[in-house]
Amino acid sequence: MAEDSLIDWSKLTWIEPPVMGRTDLRDLKKGIDSGFRDFIRENGEWIENIFEPLKWILIKFEHAMVGMPWPLFLVIVAGLSYLGSRSWKLSLGAVLSFVLIGWLDMWEATMATVAMVSVSTLLCIALGIPLGVWMSRSDRVQSFIVPILDIMQTIPSFVYLIPVVMLLGIGKAPALIAVMIYAIPPIVRLTNLGIRLVDKETLEAADAFGANKKERLFGVQIPLALPNIFAGVNQTIMMALAMVVIAAMIGAGGLGTPVLRAVNNQYLALGVFNGMAIVAIAIIFDRVSQAYGKRLQKHREGGHGV
Repeated sequence: MAEDSLIDWSKLTWIEPPVMGRTDLRDLKKGIDSGFRDFIRENGEWIENIFEPLKWILIKFEHAMVGMPWPLFLVIVAGLSYLGSRSWKLSLGAVLSFVLIGWLDMWEATMATVAMVSVSTLLCIALGIPLGVWMSRSDRVQSFIVPILDIMQTIPSFVYLIPVVMLLGIGKAPALIAVMIYAIPPIVRLTNLGIRLVDKETLEAADAFGANKKERLFGVQIPLALPNIFAGVNQTIMMALAMVVIAAMIGAGGLGTPVLRAVNNQYLALGVFNGMAIVAIAIIFDRVSQAYGKRLQKHREGGHGV
C-alpha cells in the first residue's frame, strides 16, 4: 500500500457528541410536569367519573365482607376451599387461619384486604383472558402488547403510583387501579402462551370436523390451555396480595395500613401479626387455586382420553 494512501491519525480530531445541558434538561422536566398538570385540569373530572363504578363495586363488596357475620364467612370459606381442593385438611386449615386472625383482632382489616384482592383479581381475569386470547390470534398484537407488559412488570410500583394519584387522588379507586396494573401481566401472558401451545394436530382435527373459529376457541383451545390460564390466575392473586402494603399508602386500607403504621412507629408485634395474616391469606388462595387447576387438568385429560 502506498504511503500517501495511509491515514494520518495524528491529524484527526475527536468530535464530542452533543450533550443536553442542565438548563435544557430542567426545561424538559418542567414542560412534562406542566403538560401533565394541564391535562389533569382539563380531563381529570371525566377520568374520575370513568373509574367511579370500580370504586362503587369495591366499596359495596368491602362493606358486604365486613358486615357479614363471621360464622357465615367461615362456612363460605370452608365450602369454597373444599370445592376447590377436595381436601378437608386444607378446608380446616383455612377456617382455623381466619379464626386465629379474628382472635388477634384483625378481622375488619383482613376482610378489606380479601375484598381488594378478590375484586382486583376478578377484574384482571375479565380483562386479561380476552387480551391474552387476542394476543394468541395475532403476532402483530403480541409484538405490540408484550413490551407494555414488560414495562408493567419491571417498572417500580412507586413510579406508576405517581400518575395514578395525580389523576385520581387518594382513595380506593386509585389503589385498585395500582393493584390491577401490577397484577394483570401474568394472566395475559399465560393465557396467550397456553393457547399458542395447543397442538396443531388437535386444531386440524377440529377443523376437519367442521368447527368454526368460535367453536375451535371455546371448545378446543381454551379447555386445553386451562392449566396455563389457572397458573396465570394463581400468579395474579399472589401479585395482588404483594401490592397490598404499597396500595395502603394511597388509601387501599386493609392489612397494609397497620403494617405501614408498624414500620413508621417501630411496632414489631403489629407488623408481624398483620404480615402473617397476609401470608395466611396468600397460602389459602394459592393452595386452593392450584388444587382446583390440577383437578380441572386431570378432568380434561380424562375426558380427552374418553
